Amino acid sequence: MLKLRQLQKKKQEDLANPKNSTSTGLLSQTTASQLRLRKDLQSLDLPPNVKIDASSLESDQILHIQITPDEGYYEGGTFKFQAVFKDTYPIEPPKVTLLPVVYHPNIDLQGNICLNILREDWSPVLDVQSVIIGLLMLLLEPNATDPLNKTAAESLRTSPSVFKDQVASSMRGGSLQGRRYDRIVC
Repeated sequence: MLKLRQLQKKKQEDLANPKNSTSTGLLSQTTASQLRLRKDLQSLDLPPNVKIDASSLESDQILHIQITPDEGYYEGGTFKFQAVFKDTYPIEPPKVTLLPVVYHPNIDLQGNICLNILREDWSPVLDVQSVIIGLLMLLLEPNATDPLNKTAAESLRTSPSVFKDQVASSMRGGSLQGRRYDRIVC
């Protein structure tokens, strides 16, 4: 009973004088970037085909995003993205990369992504929800006019039916032009 009263008294003192509190160390180490990320995550409204893993967000500021498109060329594939947030977020966009190797006009073989909101169109008013929607749209509607993979873009421009077959083959772990792609379909 005595310990309980001592703990209660200490808690009241901490509330009355936060400078002496042992919990303020955690608050003082929280950056503006981390606070914004928490706010962004609390307000997320994810479609059913998108999952996120924020378990390493507190220590490394890394968010894992998994998207499984339910239509389009990439229907049925599971795409795992990694978004790294610097301390300059939301002033600067996160660095987003695709982890598996895929055949896509706007994604190169190293996983770099060509998406305007992650480059020149970034604004601090954009948030994690905007990034996720942008990635989803990139998978639903690839853009052949701003490519990182020029071969895939040319195929999409000249023959969408051939491009569709190439995407299906590559998502099953097939090879195109001597390059093997990761299997991303169930």
